Amino acid sequence: MTLTVWSVRLPGVDDAQLSARLERGQLVEGPEYASESYVKGLIRTLIVSGDTELISAPAYLKAAAHAPRLQSYVSVVGIIQDELGHAHIAYRMLRDLGVDTDALIYGRAPSEFRHPYAFDVPLENWAEMVVANGFYDRAGFVLLSDIFEHTTYAPWKRALVKVDREETFHLRHGEQWMKTLAADPATRGELQQAVDWMFLMTLEWFGLPDELKRHRDQIDFGLKGRTNDELRQIWMSSAVPFCESIGVEVPAHLDATTGQYTIDTPFPQQFDEAEKRWLEEEGEISWDAVLTRWRARGPANEELVDMVQRGRLELAEAA
Repeated sequence: MTLTVWSVRLPGVDDAQLSARLERGQLVEGPEYASESYVKGLIRTLIVSGDTELISAPAYLKAAAHAPRLQSYVSVVGIIQDELGHAHIAYRMLRDLGVDTDALIYGRAPSEFRHPYAFDVPLENWAEMVVANGFYDRAGFVLLSDIFEHTTYAPWKRALVKVDREETFHLRHGEQWMKTLAADPATRGELQQAVDWMFLMTLEWFGLPDELKRHRDQIDFGLKGRTNDELRQIWMSSAVPFCESIGVEVPAHLDATTGQYTIDTPFPQQFDEAEKRWLEEEGEISWDAVLTRWRARGPANEELVDMVQRGRLELAEAA
């Protein structure tokens, strides 16, 4: 779809004036203090953030059906409520920037949503649900913590105080349950199976490697502070030691010489959606091939977007 932008106060400065403002340590309070390219980059970043938070809700709701007890189900419902609140924050800021958020949420085709491909692979058991908290929410925490620390857009920095704390709860929920499943021989195998496909899926979450990154404005304008590869390293620096501490195998280790985490398998790889298995035997593939898979979306894409859009569409049909 063509992004609809309402009448809004147009950016009042050019890139040079904006850069001078940022160098003085001044934050951007609204589009009238930013350049056109800054606003475009901010809109692009907020759409990805809002879509990711929004689509996590139906993905987690379906997985919550596998909760082992009522209390566990209620915990996931609480997480879903948080995620919808986080999505509202991103979409509200988009609305303030002049974006028609009704069209954005309800007018796009499923394939046009910008959430990570990982959520388009369905979560089909409790182990996958809690690994999603332990891996995906950890990725969200890493990304949003970086934005909270470095963003030059003041409204987002203020809003992320609440989001950062809630994502910490989601992560701790996942870690506690992963510990529990790892300690029980009856559930340990199912946990390992979930980790086997979801670890590399989360590494993909951070996007193209730095040498292929297309939108440098996120760094140049201070919309975020760290590059994709730096954020990938930060995620591994907590995810890998945690998995090792509970005896779960992951294809990565810390290189003591470089102080960097090394991926011990070809990356990126081809992914078998039906089997939820990485085709390691076929070796490393190009990022162009990964982009093709991302653009095609995954098997749960249409169902999850339909769960979001269905109520509005039914009301419109009944009117």
